[in-house]
Amino acid sequence: MNGAESLVHTLLACGIDTCFANPGTSEMHFVAALDRVPGMRCVLGLFEGVVTGAADGYARMAEKPAATLLHCGPGLANGLANLHNGRRASTMMVNCVGDQATHHRPLDAPLTADTEGWARGVSGWVRSCARAEDVGRDAAAAVQAAFIAPGGISTLILPSDTCWNPGGMPAAPLPVPARPQADPHAIAEAARLLRRGEPSMLLLTTDALRAGPLADAHRIAAATGARLYAPTSNRRIERGAGRHPIDRVPYAIDLATQALAGIRHVILVGALSPPVGFFAYPGKPGVVTPSDATVHVLARPEQDLAGALAALADALDAPAAPPAPHRAQVEPAGGPVTADALARSLTALLPEQAIIIDESVSFGRSIFGATAQAAPHDWLALAGGAIGEGIPLATGAAVASPGRRVVTLQADGSAMYTIQGLWTQARENLDVTTIILANRKYAILLGELANVGANPGRTALDMMDLSRPDLDFVKIAAGMGVAGARAETMEQFNDLFAQTLSRRGPFVIELAIP
Repeated sequence: MNGAESLVHTLLACGIDTCFANPGTSEMHFVAALDRVPGMRCVLGLFEGVVTGAADGYARMAEKPAATLLHCGPGLANGLANLHNGRRASTMMVNCVGDQATHHRPLDAPLTADTEGWARGVSGWVRSCARAEDVGRDAAAAVQAAFIAPGGISTLILPSDTCWNPGGMPAAPLPVPARPQADPHAIAEAARLLRRGEPSMLLLTTDALRAGPLADAHRIAAATGARLYAPTSNRRIERGAGRHPIDRVPYAIDLATQALAGIRHVILVGALSPPVGFFAYPGKPGVVTPSDATVHVLARPEQDLAGALAALADALDAPAAPPAPHRAQVEPAGGPVTADALARSLTALLPEQAIIIDESVSFGRSIFGATAQAAPHDWLALAGGAIGEGIPLATGAAVASPGRRVVTLQADGSAMYTIQGLWTQARENLDVTTIILANRKYAILLGELANVGANPGRTALDMMDLSRPDLDFVKIAAGMGVAGARAETMEQFNDLFAQTLSRRGPFVIELAIP
């Protein structure tokens, strides 16, 4: 057995059965091993940003890592933006990155790079193999590190000779430590301060945003008056009818400071810090909670967040959670396309257990709150704020969740970063409806020009404009094997969206934003 074969055997033994790949020469023995060792589903992406974003979406829904296969340092670099998003989401992932053979690397061939250095910024665990005999052992350690709560990215760098040389030995899975419980003193202290009735908020992240923990959070809120918030962008929120809602901290700095004004206590449930603005603005605060608010830690990211919320609710003798909202009985919106109209149509038409991928950027900021009474669904967002992950995130989520419709709210400008993901959706026949929000401009940047006090002229405004020529997403999708159509009214959108729910495979709706 060579090193590559031991790698595949070990990944499968550790429960990793899906690999998103964009291989090159140094990975050919891994590719060949996939034929000799059955059991691994391989999904090809035509760009590494698609590969890493898809692995992120897969893990968020499958609750286990996928592997990626990337070509040397530059291939890893092409995937860094979505690895950044994955790191911010505490996503589980195992990157397998090819490299120059150990004896060839000192020659400084063109693809030689500081692969380890590039990997460290987006990985919680990095190792470069030295021998074929070590590949299995190192792969098992990579998977173990990815699984350790709250989840992380492991990057295993594989010089090509460690893959082709004989002597590979598969390794058994390594034990994953159980999530530690929150400190009982932290729970008692949180209960004590909440009983005082001073204005307080709980900031919930990652696993605390699932339906069960959210119900316990609402028990706490009902008993104490505490307010519940999630960060602006999150790994996964279980929401919709029958589930307890949660507000997100607003993106806009002024709205965020207004929403959180008067808060005296910030209780962190999985968060590392109180909420901060996405960017700095002249004369405005970076931390959006009041400067005199006290920060408390109920549970750290690696601890059992669900258990901490349940324990806090019990310590407060909180009654059962109030009833969750029923599904809204509304008709789809008609007339001109607006964010409120789109939210209304989604509320009316969204199927049970859909998965919404949110890269709507500026146009869609109001859609989240306005769809709280849609059918039960999961909401996934760009946790690291690096645009260009919507289409890949949807791709991976669909691979992980067969039988569930994935709906992508996709801004047009950021769609072009990783548009190749549509090809992968077609090849895998994934049930993804991509709604391209086509306003033909970088609308978020136009807003940011004003926020930072810049005074744009013609040259600056041209860089925010996506016309001359207009992007035709229906034709772009068709060129990648995905059917699509354009909607200019809500009636047209409603008809197209309903059609996509009754057919298999991907579909693109280019929704014209006036």
